[in-house]
Amino acid sequence: MATNFSLNAKARTDAGKGASRRLRRLDNELPAIIYGGAKAPQNISLPQKDLIKALEDEAFYSHVININVDGAVEPVILRALQRHPSKTFLLHADFQRIDATHKITMRVPLHFTNQEKCVGVKTEGGVILHSASEIEVRCLAKDLPEFIEVDMTEVHVGTILHLSNIQLPAGVESVELAHGAEHDQAIVSVLSPRGGAAEEGGATEEA
Repeated sequence: MATNFSLNAKARTDAGKGASRRLRRLDNELPAIIYGGAKAPQNISLPQKDLIKALEDEAFYSHVININVDGAVEPVILRALQRHPSKTFLLHADFQRIDATHKITMRVPLHFTNQEKCVGVKTEGGVILHSASEIEVRCLAKDLPEFIEVDMTEVHVGTILHLSNIQLPAGVESVELAHGAEHDQAIVSVLSPRGGAAEEGGATEEA
């Protein structure tokens, strides 16, 4: 994990919708909560602008974040984010504590590389169809990847790549595959020039 994310926050004792509205309106602060682990849940507030800026980085959603709460650092992951339905500001955020000895489950984005070099597109005239943009993984916090890379260079027309075809980093496992082979979902395929369904092993799969 090359990226480091840190946020400064303050503990808050006032709760309820009225207090949260005052925080957002008067102080431009975002009400949030940190929960999990052996500690009790803790209500916090942090600057709206700091979190909005951090959210511009895709890695923030699948990365360990260090939140400094009045001088005490809590390693957490972002679990939930509530946005205003029509305006640009945030309403609430949920952070979950993590530790070095327990595995966490996270959704990690897929990065499809070398699509312009894909043999199924470049020489066979096919079209790439993405079936998933992220996958759920389980690992220790130290092994959590910012993204999973899927190299499209040697993918031919009619090929469907599934979860089992993706090479995961050391220490990282697919949550879906842990439930059995029947959960080996399609990730990406290269359709024939006709735009029809891709075939794999003689079996046709609906695009």
